[in-house]
Amino acid sequence: MTDYPGVWRDVIGQDQAVATLRAAVADPARMTHAWLLTGPPGSGRSTAARAFAAALECPQGGCGECHECRTVLDRSHADVTVMATEGLSIQVKDARELAGLAQRRPSIGRWRVIVIEDADRLTERAADALLKALEEPVERTVWLLCAPSLEDVIITIRSRSRHVRLRTPPVEAVAKLLTERDGIDPQVATYAARAAQSHVGLAKRLATDQSARERRRKTLLLAGHIANLGDAMTAAADLAAIAGEESSASSAERDGAEKERLMAQLGADPSARTQPPHVRSQLAALEKEQKTRATRFSRDVIDRSLVDLLSIYRDALVLQAGGTVELINADLADQVQHLAAGRTSEQLLLAMDTIGTARERIEANVPPLLALEAMTIGLQAPASIPG
Repeated sequence: MTDYPGVWRDVIGQDQAVATLRAAVADPARMTHAWLLTGPPGSGRSTAARAFAAALECPQGGCGECHECRTVLDRSHADVTVMATEGLSIQVKDARELAGLAQRRPSIGRWRVIVIEDADRLTERAADALLKALEEPVERTVWLLCAPSLEDVIITIRSRSRHVRLRTPPVEAVAKLLTERDGIDPQVATYAARAAQSHVGLAKRLATDQSARERRRKTLLLAGHIANLGDAMTAAADLAAIAGEESSASSAERDGAEKERLMAQLGADPSARTQPPHVRSQLAALEKEQKTRATRFSRDVIDRSLVDLLSIYRDALVLQAGGTVELINADLADQVQHLAAGRTSEQLLLAMDTIGTARERIEANVPPLLALEAMTIGLQAPASIPG
């Protein structure tokens, strides 16, 4: 595994992908107008896209030190636009704005770069709005689309893009990054990298946030405490409550700041009992956007909790198979052992499938609490292991 310099420093465990992108920066013959970067959550799709954008703008191909590199990486470069939707989907109006932007020549840089971090969230109409821009590329404009997999992107989009696949980075690489970049103790960094299953952002959060570690532990312990229907209902409610609390804590301060900023822009008096109609309509639009964002964040938190819950059943299965690979939850070895002793391998696999089904249902807009209740009912401990 290679440690790349400059803007590529934080793109870890992706030798093949980085080599492909660096080659495109260095050789115009290897460059194309649209790229699709795919990889599992935490693989660094967005990080790689921003690094690529910086390297394209940099006179030295991504030194990491010049004005172009710094402004791209801190999202202030005039010719690099990053769309990271906080809603449930990317709407057609947003796609049309990007398509219009793509027609403009770069103002100060070598390229106009448009990064869509959640290309899998493009609605069909939004994808259609982008299609012409991809079919008739403009010189010096490049699209960087990110998604979990090829299948998550509408076929008309992916067929017009060059695919670069990222993989889950090794635990050791993530731990090294946290230690060297963020100054985290090596032992804590290793624990966090393993618990986050190599998701860099989540690993940093686990390493630096005690409450995040406590929430994760509480989620994992549910696996051994669902003995009957009452326990199942309580566990589902607890999972939903954890997500709600985290969503509220994350959004409260930002929502307030956004409202204050909007009021200032509109010249409105925050202390007034009533506001003019144009202010009320702008506030209503902001509140709707914030509600949509909170819904998505809450679903993302629930999904992450389910991935964590899945990991302890996986560990129990590993233990039953002889423990030839490392446990994700080595700090909860007793709980893993208890789970492995209480279920057959078939029952563990069924539990994992039940969790996977819940994730799919929530992704398909089934109310989260209903999906969680169905899941926890399916996770009830068996009366006994068949002899």
